[in-house]
Amino acid sequence: MAEAATSQTQTQETKTGAGAQKAQTAVAPVGTVISTLEGTPNTGEFHFVIQGEGVKKGQFVQVQSPTGPVLGIVVEISRSNRYFERAESVAEYERLGVLTSQFPTAEWEYMVAAVRVQGVLVGAHLQRSSLPVAPGMEVHSAADAQLKTLLGLDEKGLDLGTLTHHTLPIKISLSRLLQKHLAILAMSGSGKSYLAGVLIEELLDRPAQNGRIAVVVIDNHGEYVGFKDSVYRSKVSVLDGAKMRIGLRHLSASQLAEWSSMSAVARRSLDAHVSELKKRVKETQNAEGLEDLIESVRGDASLNKKENVRGPLLEALEELRSLRVIGASDSFKPADALKPGQLTVIDLSGVDSLRKKQILVAHYGRKLFRQRKKGLIPPYCMVVEEAHNFARERAEKQNALAKGIIETLAREGRKFGASLCLISQRPVQLSTTALSQCNSNIILRITNPFDLKHIGESCEGIDSRMQDSITSLRVGEALILGEAVGAPVFVSVRKRRSQTVVRGESLEKIAQEFEEKSARKEDEIEAFL
Repeated sequence: MAEAATSQTQTQETKTGAGAQKAQTAVAPVGTVISTLEGTPNTGEFHFVIQGEGVKKGQFVQVQSPTGPVLGIVVEISRSNRYFERAESVAEYERLGVLTSQFPTAEWEYMVAAVRVQGVLVGAHLQRSSLPVAPGMEVHSAADAQLKTLLGLDEKGLDLGTLTHHTLPIKISLSRLLQKHLAILAMSGSGKSYLAGVLIEELLDRPAQNGRIAVVVIDNHGEYVGFKDSVYRSKVSVLDGAKMRIGLRHLSASQLAEWSSMSAVARRSLDAHVSELKKRVKETQNAEGLEDLIESVRGDASLNKKENVRGPLLEALEELRSLRVIGASDSFKPADALKPGQLTVIDLSGVDSLRKKQILVAHYGRKLFRQRKKGLIPPYCMVVEEAHNFARERAEKQNALAKGIIETLAREGRKFGASLCLISQRPVQLSTTALSQCNSNIILRITNPFDLKHIGESCEGIDSRMQDSITSLRVGEALILGEAVGAPVFVSVRKRRSQTVVRGESLEKIAQEFEEKSARKEDEIEAFL
């Protein structure tokens, strides 16, 4: 009986092994694992000789092991040929003619791929590899089903594009991508705003049963106003930042002092006037603006003998009035504007003053977060373009008015369903407090060595090889890493469905238009004379 049971068990194991081998060999292998003098294969890395030309840097591969498929990513590829190893021999034979015509050099050429191990797939779970793959084992391109498990993709997630060198759509869970905040980092012209547009499309297209959030975009250059003229027009509202106002009755003397160059003495004097104004508004139900506050300070008899206080106070208030940012009431009411699955664009392209931009972002950023904590508005994501201009690591107080709320959102927002998406072309200038709280990062092409170094120090999971790859990314290619995915991946960003607003023209066209305009003026003057 024991012998029969043993025989039956062996038969089952043979069938199981044969089935696994059959499934593994159903697709032609791309190479064979080799032993190297560098001590590979080991639990973290292995090399394999490539068969054919089908393997690319950044491609995911797998090798069968007793516990399951070992998954890894190709981090480098080298090409070798024994005939060309010694420079003096090549030089000598080349004097007699072309080396390739004298010897069968092509037969001795081969390529070796270096693979960084991501883990071993045991059932539906990825585990740390505890044993190296065996030399001589076949290497295959990783299957989509296994890559989904490795990367933690979600069929109901946000479709950002396809995995480079594969056909697998990269659909990332909403929570994994945004709940702990996202940073999109790239040099100018690399496609960061285009990628943000793809992300916004996914949020607007998301069905209610999958959970929807509202989207607010701080649009510095008017790059997102095109959503209003697209298939998403019914889900989009655009606010002109140049016309936006902040209601004086919602502000304190401290906030007014923070936004202007006001002394502590002036602020204490202003406090009484602001309190009186709010009391008057409450009694009369008549909204009052900054002009009313200025007249109140001018008519204050108690300041007649304190011109050293009234003068600077009025000067600070006049400075605020010149910004045309404070009015009788708020022009943006989040409780009315924010809806799940809808987009609100705050277009700041018509605002020249950086301080006015900072004030608008600081005030409405705080208001959004405050109302979200009270449950008055839906969960939302605030997308901040040119984030380094609003939350600069080193900046004077007057140029860092919005930094506080951005850092507060980065630290506390996830607990209340308030997410941040920071977009920057100068990550080295971006607040390290805010950037370090972004648990997911999407990096497009960057060549500035200071920015690359900063990214390497701030983003977990990025190594020197990846940093080198970032400099050679093409437009539309991105590296995703962090909380969003189980392993760093290179992605080809999908095409947008909405209209892309192109800001700026080529230098040639600008110069041509200027000369044509000048020539027309000269012709008009000559005709007049």
